[in-house]
Amino acid sequence: MAQHKKLKVLIAERNPLVISALRDMISRDERFAFVEGVQSGDAFIRAVASAEPAFDVAIVAWKLSDMDASEVLTELQRRQLTARMVIFSNDHDVGILKQCVRLGVQGFCYQFDDPCILFDTLLAVANGRICIPYIDVAKINETPLSRLTTRELELLGVLADGWTNLQIATRTGISENTVKYHLKNLYDKLGVRNRAMAVALYASERKRGPLTGTR
Repeated sequence: MAQHKKLKVLIAERNPLVISALRDMISRDERFAFVEGVQSGDAFIRAVASAEPAFDVAIVAWKLSDMDASEVLTELQRRQLTARMVIFSNDHDVGILKQCVRLGVQGFCYQFDDPCILFDTLLAVANGRICIPYIDVAKINETPLSRLTTRELELLGVLADGWTNLQIATRTGISENTVKYHLKNLYDKLGVRNRAMAVALYASERKRGPLTGTR
């Protein structure tokens, strides 16, 4: 009976203890062979860019020591590099899954899933298939900012420019209390608690492309 070639797995994870645990699990499965563990996105990108990548499929944590997986995926696209990879997230935020799918990831698992789910996903991705948790594909491009009106986006934009409530009130001809009311509604829509969080979300979304609001 012919012996199947083991799939070479690279692990990108900032926590060396997690790398060790994954390495141990992989070593116990005859279908896989651990080849390397890296802790930074930069090291992973360099591994992908090498003339002869040492791996068939990679497990990439959502948070690495220097960047998150969305930044890794974006940089790979910018450099026109490809790699078969499974994002391994410890955060059950569907927004992270949507973001990864928009960036073209082939596989996605949660760290609290059963190990067999990770292994099945690795096999699927290594064989050229896409394997991700269920998601409503019609809502992949939906973000918190996509639900804002054009006027609310404009308000968020001036917040990002550093305008104070008084400046907003003076330049729009409304009272400060009315500004506070609009800001509270804006924060509720975005699911944030304050101005700093709203501005951070705005900056993050602007990196991914132009923003358009509803009427």
